[in-house]
Amino acid sequence: MDGTRQAVVSGATRGIGRAIARRLAQDGFSLVLNYAHDEGQAEATLNEVRLWSPQSILIRADVTTEAGAERLIAAAAARGRIDLLVHSVGDFLFKPLVDTTLAEWQGILASNLTSAFLCSRAIIPHLRQGGGQIIYVGMMHAEVLRAVPNTVPYTIAKTGLLVLMKSLAKSEGQNGIRVNAVNPGLMEGGADVRTAATIPLGRLGQTDEIAAAVSFLASAEARYITGAVINVHGGAFL
Repeated sequence: MDGTRQAVVSGATRGIGRAIARRLAQDGFSLVLNYAHDEGQAEATLNEVRLWSPQSILIRADVTTEAGAERLIAAAAARGRIDLLVHSVGDFLFKPLVDTTLAEWQGILASNLTSAFLCSRAIIPHLRQGGGQIIYVGMMHAEVLRAVPNTVPYTIAKTGLLVLMKSLAKSEGQNGIRVNAVNPGLMEGGADVRTAATIPLGRLGQTDEIAAAVSFLASAEARYITGAVINVHGGAFL
């Protein structure tokens, strides 16, 4: 590749991940877009992203597995220097804890936390070569450890994600690596519109607003920011 910055976006072909991919392409990144299942949606996302970033590619990989995460990062490294990982993978479960199966518990932890560990472990040696950054997509109340009924495994995983973020920010800063997180709030299409009345700004969030926060952290303007959480939730949970 030429001098174009390269970003890996996991979970890049739906919802917030797709909005982030679109914004980073507009910002001039060449993208490696990760997906696990929906090939049709992945191809549609790639076609959209290539309007701004013709060099972008798709990699199908299950990043909850060691082999999948390593294959994703190896594919990016084969193209040249990696500047950024945006980790946007994460299934959601709304279910009482007493009704949650062991498979569901393990699946939510694997999707949201183990995947982040595996992708981060695989990419850090490459980021150390020239500095770079990792941005995790979290959840709005993970940082304040506020309990939300019926989302226990998801909340535990996202809280652990912030512990991972802060730990890596502290240990990898000496290698020129910045690590941050963006915590989305309740989003359009994913929450009851009546919920908007409980949010100080009076509306649900939009995926492009999450992407804008990621874009800022990925920019030179944020070069002295690491270990930080940007909450994009309209004032919810204040």
